[in-house]
Amino acid sequence: MRAVVRRWLAVLVGATTSLVLVSLLVPLALLVRATAESEAVDAATGAAETVAVAAGSVDEETLRLTVEQVSASIGNPVTVFLADGRLLGAPAEHTPAVDLAARGRSVTALAPGGRVILMSVHGAPGGTAVVRIFLSDAALTRGVRETWTALLIFGVVLVGLGVLVADRLARAIVRPTSALARVSHRLAAGDLAARARPEGPPEVRAAGLALNHLAGRITDLLAEERENAADVSHRLRTPLTGLRLEAESLTDPEEAARIEARVDDLERAVTAVINDVRRRSRDRAACDAAAVVADRVRFWSVLAEDQSRKVGLDLAPGPLVVAVSAGDLADCVDALLGNVFAHTPEGTSFAVRLAPGESGGAVVLTVSDAGPGFGTAGRPRRGESGAGSTGLGLDIARRVAMSSGGSLALGGSTLGGAEARVTLGLA
Repeated sequence: MRAVVRRWLAVLVGATTSLVLVSLLVPLALLVRATAESEAVDAATGAAETVAVAAGSVDEETLRLTVEQVSASIGNPVTVFLADGRLLGAPAEHTPAVDLAARGRSVTALAPGGRVILMSVHGAPGGTAVVRIFLSDAALTRGVRETWTALLIFGVVLVGLGVLVADRLARAIVRPTSALARVSHRLAAGDLAARARPEGPPEVRAAGLALNHLAGRITDLLAEERENAADVSHRLRTPLTGLRLEAESLTDPEEAARIEARVDDLERAVTAVINDVRRRSRDRAACDAAAVVADRVRFWSVLAEDQSRKVGLDLAPGPLVVAVSAGDLADCVDALLGNVFAHTPEGTSFAVRLAPGESGGAVVLTVSDAGPGFGTAGRPRRGESGAGSTGLGLDIARRVAMSSGGSLALGGSTLGGAEARVTLGLA
């Protein structure tokens, strides 16, 4: 996401800068060409005037030398049409434009491959002479291509600088936004200590402060809820103690023992609630998933050997530290393997695989078997099971996965039976 936003901002700035440069550089390029043509024509006109002055004041041999010198200096062919029809200088065709200039009118005309400057010379020996200078297209556009290349390079450099600046600005905006997203994901995964560092533009800083305020409020509400639950659990001990005393005062030993057993069950349940609240109030737990899974598979392998079940085990080399306690992960593995033993016939093989997730931000635990699968009933739900169980085993796995920021997925396995994929978030 971060790279996409930066790329689009760079494309936007590049496109905008390109449009602005095109609107400026195209007219400038046309102006450069017009200026080059105007300078070439002015230079040729000045040279023609020099030759015209010489044609009206010097002899023919001097005029010939003047024509050669001017032609060499400007780099363009110079021709003088004398009144008697003879030519001095570069050979040239006698065109209607020459006849028009011979009538006393200086003109500029187009010619194949360029342009000609024709200047009428009055007072030349024998009548009116015409000075002709030919300007090729190369002479008219001399230096234009180099200037256009420089303008193009300048434009490309400006676009590149614009994109670079846009990328830096985008990074300054996207980096704090991505940090806010990471903090929100950590909060969603149960890491209530996660806090954002307000930085970036004022709006992003305000969002970071608001997220921190929300995280603090969530922490306070959960702490209050846990305290209330613990308080209620402790309050239950008083009536339990009274109930135990009442049971002990019964005259019938069997009745007293039965009630005391029920009181013991209730007290254990209350103790479990208190311990659970205390456990949730502590810092977030973590464990090495590879070690825990290996230990539980080793435990269940003894029973699998007694039932002639083939066990497949594929564990990635540890440590693979996940955001759940060792006890919770052991309960999850026991619940999944217990389902295999409870709902598949003896001799049915199963496999356990633990590997890093594809994105690298999680660990995936897969338990699959070659049993009948989930059948036509589909995915079991909490409290329901097609095999007559409570359906709570998979719910234990789901709650363990969600507590780490992961998930539980059920489906068919490559062995032909059921498969449970538990995704566990990294610590």
